[in-house]
Amino acid sequence: MELDLGAVRAFLAVVDVGHFTGAADDLAMTQQAVSKRIARLEADLGVSLLSRSRGGARPTEDGAAFLPQARALIGLADQATAMFRVRRRALRVDVLARAAAPVDIVRDFYEAGDVDVDMVVSRSTVPRWTALSDGSIDAAFGRVTGPLPPGIERVPACLEPIPVLVGRRHPLARRGRVPLKELSGLTAWMPGNARDSEWAEYYDFLSAEFGVRIDTSGPVFGAAHIMERIGDSAELITFASKTQLTGHPDIVHVPVTDPTPVYPWSLMWHRTNRHPALPRLIAHVREHQRAFAADDVWMPAPDRLFFPGL
Repeated sequence: MELDLGAVRAFLAVVDVGHFTGAADDLAMTQQAVSKRIARLEADLGVSLLSRSRGGARPTEDGAAFLPQARALIGLADQATAMFRVRRRALRVDVLARAAAPVDIVRDFYEAGDVDVDMVVSRSTVPRWTALSDGSIDAAFGRVTGPLPPGIERVPACLEPIPVLVGRRHPLARRGRVPLKELSGLTAWMPGNARDSEWAEYYDFLSAEFGVRIDTSGPVFGAAHIMERIGDSAELITFASKTQLTGHPDIVHVPVTDPTPVYPWSLMWHRTNRHPALPRLIAHVREHQRAFAADDVWMPAPDRLFFPGL
């Protein structure tokens, strides 16, 4: 005997709603079609599954006994169809920000193979762990700031050097590089440092250890506005990646050394994710990790736990 999964689904709909009319609405079917499916299911099983009355419908003793198996059958069927839907769609990867090292990693991965990639730029507007757990995204780049939730796994991705940006009239503009300790007492204007974000916490650690003040005042009117303010000033400085705030003729990127501050990027995913391209992305990240000597770089002390090579 082979059970009709459509009939099993109709049985569950009636049980969950409590009457045939509501179940028909949920299934986008007529009430008569729902009744016929359940009647066929009862005939196949040789038992009565539902007790019908003016007040609605409820499982019989046999129906209650069949209910767990029915839910299991539909659950397995839904998992199977979901698996194939996942196989057909692009790999969704959250790179956190558009101008950052993960974008280069994902681009290199895409160009090296035949995987369709859907790049998401969340800037932490969606809780990362929730999105990874419910499958809204397949993988995410970011900074790990504490214990990982159950089911979440990670690998180190890269350490992205962070230069200081100044206008051409700033004294540092004529320097080929600047030791980090020389920035002590200066104020870095960073209006995009959203409070409680992982990058704001990073700069809080930097400020506390090296005496660089972080000014987050003022609304964010976009990269062009920040570049204009920095380019016109002989005093303002800011921190950014090498790909951020580029293209302005009056902006100078000055490498920071002794040590070089680096942003510690990790790749994270949920172990239950079955997208066929996810293992390939993980392998690509592992193979192309960017390494630095321990005495060359700085990152917050808690981050070093996740980069044991340092």
